[in-house]
Amino acid sequence: MLVPLYLSHWSVVTYGVWLAIQALVSIMSTLDFGHQEFLGYEFLRIGRDNRGELSKYIWSGISVGLLISLGQILLISIFLALGVLPTLLGNPKVNGLGLLHEAGLVLLLQGFTWLISTSITGLLFRALAPFGYYPRMIWWGLFGYIATALAPVTAVIFGAGLLTAGIVAASTTVLVSLPIYWDLFRLLRKEEIHFSQPSIKLGYQNFIRSLAISGKGLLENARQQGARLVLAPLAGAAGLTAFSTMRTGANVSLQGLNTVINPLMPELMRFLHQRDQERSEAAFGTVWFVLVALMAPAMVVLQAVIQPLFSLWTRGQIPFDPLLFATLSLSVLVYAVAQPAIAVVKGNNLLSAQLALSALAAVIVVGGICAFVPILGILGGGVSLLLAEVAAMIGYRVVAQRWLLENGLLWPRQHFFIALTSVVIATAALAALVWAPAGKWIVVVGAIGLLYANLWRYWNALPSLATQHAMRILRSFPGFNNLYSANKV
Repeated sequence: MLVPLYLSHWSVVTYGVWLAIQALVSIMSTLDFGHQEFLGYEFLRIGRDNRGELSKYIWSGISVGLLISLGQILLISIFLALGVLPTLLGNPKVNGLGLLHEAGLVLLLQGFTWLISTSITGLLFRALAPFGYYPRMIWWGLFGYIATALAPVTAVIFGAGLLTAGIVAASTTVLVSLPIYWDLFRLLRKEEIHFSQPSIKLGYQNFIRSLAISGKGLLENARQQGARLVLAPLAGAAGLTAFSTMRTGANVSLQGLNTVINPLMPELMRFLHQRDQERSEAAFGTVWFVLVALMAPAMVVLQAVIQPLFSLWTRGQIPFDPLLFATLSLSVLVYAVAQPAIAVVKGNNLLSAQLALSALAAVIVVGGICAFVPILGILGGGVSLLLAEVAAMIGYRVVAQRWLLENGLLWPRQHFFIALTSVVIATAALAALVWAPAGKWIVVVGAIGLLYANLWRYWNALPSLATQHAMRILRSFPGFNNLYSANKV
């Protein structure tokens, strides 16, 4: 939604630099984020019954988190002192001292903002999750995202350059964190989670154990945000902007998928630990239902209508590449197929498998971009991401199936292959839309018919628990209840 506003007031190059800064911040915060993720699972393990141990883990973790954040600021300072920023921004046109100087200051501001606003709150969000505050924490997160997204773009509309937008974004993030801190500490008092003397030994042990997750996160970032950093030197800031905007549709679908997956994770872990085959299959089935019923058909329809909307959206500054758009959409569908397997591997802390598969995917992305972009342009980035997702999906499925068998559970093979069938149908439809655009509505109608025939097959294969949850998801969409009631009549 904000892209047209940025591109109406900034050049493609300036916006590309802004995106590159966000990618750098994401990668440099990986160590702290991995530490938070590890402790989040520890908090779930400890639960609400041992508040003393939980408090000790919280405050030891906060101490380590602050040290990590200070290390990030030092790393950014070294980055700037060594003069490597122009290479990462990736276009000779940005080598003017003005834009480079502003980019460096914005990057440094982001480091301090993470220290003040994210390092502690991220841990406390996770610590309160076992007490039933997960939805509340997500609402706070949504409030923060909206404020920090709107503030800089509002400044840009009023004529702000890169540095001013960065200052506004940092200031807004800090201001938003103040009521969040107040609420978090109020909830800690309410739940009788008191301050505990940090343990250097415990903090160090947890940090060392979290390095595996941080390493996995770094490799995941190389597959996601890292693609931007590798693309920037090869395709330039303008090419990076084109790739990122073309990827927006896929990212929106991914966020929609995460709204189902993230709340399911605690329940899925409980079902797996209880060796509850039926409820585990219901959780898996709910994730794949989103793919089969919503994501795959939506991707086909979006491919058919996106081109004129994209030109309007980007103010005509970025040419539309239908094949790249289709490739990026397909990579998200493959990622969605892999989600139940990823949940099994991630939720049970199978760290060696996570590291190996993340490394494989990262190598494919980075190596593929280096190999394909000089030949195919930014399409090479999309092809690399798709190949990485396919490799990761196969690997996660093998590891998850093995773990389930070792623990007396079965991989839902039938549901998996039906979900995969939807991806195959969508792939054929996307290819037809790219290479035969004149008959796009025939393709769309035919593909939707096949996809919903496959949905009917999937629905009949689901356990009753999964169909009940799927109906709750559908009823959350406006107008569904009226349509459902009419069909029953």
